[in-house]
Amino acid sequence: SSRTSWNTLLLLQLLTLCVSVCLQAVETNLASKDSHWVFVNEEISDTEILELTHSALGRMTVIRQIFPLWRDSSTRCMRHNHRISSLLCDPQEGYLQNLEVSNLYLYDSVLMLANAFYRKLEDRKWHSMASLNCIRKSTKPWNGGWSMLETIQKGNITGLTGTMDFKDGGSNSHVQFEILGSSFSETFGKDIKRLATWDSVHGLNGSLKESRIENGMQGVTVKVVTLLEDPFVMVAENILGQPKRYKGFSIDVLDALAKILGFKYEIYQVADSKYGSQLLNGSWNGMIGDLINKRADLAVSAITITPERENVVDFSKRYLDYSVGILLRKPEEKINIFSLFAPFDLAVWACIAAAIPVVGVLIFLLNRLQALRSSSNQNAPPGQPANGVGSGTLHSAIWIVYGAFVHQGGDGVVGSVALRIVMGSWWLFTLIVCSSYTANLAAYLTVSRMDHAIKSFQDLARQIDVDYGTVRDSAVYDYFRNKGTNPLEQDSTYAELWRTISKNNGMDYSVSSPSEGIRKVRAQV
Repeated sequence: SSRTSWNTLLLLQLLTLCVSVCLQAVETNLASKDSHWVFVNEEISDTEILELTHSALGRMTVIRQIFPLWRDSSTRCMRHNHRISSLLCDPQEGYLQNLEVSNLYLYDSVLMLANAFYRKLEDRKWHSMASLNCIRKSTKPWNGGWSMLETIQKGNITGLTGTMDFKDGGSNSHVQFEILGSSFSETFGKDIKRLATWDSVHGLNGSLKESRIENGMQGVTVKVVTLLEDPFVMVAENILGQPKRYKGFSIDVLDALAKILGFKYEIYQVADSKYGSQLLNGSWNGMIGDLINKRADLAVSAITITPERENVVDFSKRYLDYSVGILLRKPEEKINIFSLFAPFDLAVWACIAAAIPVVGVLIFLLNRLQALRSSSNQNAPPGQPANGVGSGTLHSAIWIVYGAFVHQGGDGVVGSVALRIVMGSWWLFTLIVCSSYTANLAAYLTVSRMDHAIKSFQDLARQIDVDYGTVRDSAVYDYFRNKGTNPLEQDSTYAELWRTISKNNGMDYSVSSPSEGIRKVRAQV
């Protein structure tokens, strides 16, 4: 069994803040139809509950206290056979109706405290209270405090909030709460009704289950027309001898609706394999035509909502945004053995090829000068090589320069300052060149995969190498027809597109179904 996941929001705020939170949550899309609002407020009225019902999006539960009807003033003002002043127990009814619940509790608290004082004085059990001194750091507790508390707890009075009778635990057993929940019906729409009541003695009385949607489709068999299009409607694997079965996203939605509303359905494919387009004589073909002619009660497929279709049939809320795209076959990759040289121009490669021997000759000359200087130095330490780099030949110097360029290092020791300056500059040059080459090569390979000649309708209309079309009698087909044949349309792109799409009444390049179009693009016919 599946369980519904709710986003529960519990609000214990003032009523005005609750309404503001609901409206802001709906406006900022923080609330959805799966949200569950729980309002706990003792003084919320029926009018305010209806306001919250229309403000909140989703399910709503309200918990509020039940107050008794106002009793007769003659009964309400009697305390132990003594009549209390009406100024204390019977305020004006008009003012009473406007009191907040907190004020009602405050009134009953004072009334209960006065009743306790009266009982203590009547029973002659009053304990004198020592005077308080605010200057002293400590004050002696009142000896009659516990006795006064017991008298209050044993008191049983009827105030503006009802009967107050406190038990040993300190709770009032006469307090009752009602739980209201939102309900849905086709006649009244979203409404609120009582689900249960609660008190400390009997507990919960009622059920908190959400009301089932009232509808007139229980047990009704609905005839459904559909059109195959992956992944919305597809033919499922069928057992021999059994009726054809369907699956897909739209079928899942249909099954969910049938389960919630309690109806059954018979599904069939539309005869002409069309979504629905208006003909020249004013009639409609496809699934829209079956609905208009009452051959079907419901159409389920990946059908697009258009103004023309909305004029003749009713649509549900959209559950998927649709946009027009261009389906192209990926071009065949051409193997080019010289693609590694593409990141740099030919002039850059020529300069690099010339720089290697030039730097090699410079290294060779500096190495020769170092060797002559070392041989003429009589105080040279034993064991020092005669040449600073390599063996001192020209090809060895060029080899060292090339090895440094490809980051393979070199042999020999750079001894003189001049050689170190030249080699250091060369290493810096090779580092910059290799880093630039790596970055340009990565960018070149990425762009080459994303490079397409057709990126918009304008590119599609200007080229003549690729034939194009769409699904006949579809929403896209009607869109290009309306734009291409409109004399007030300033953009000539749609007129050019429509001439190609509608060639030979759409039989040359347009197709009858999306699957046929995909096969045609793959085969490049």
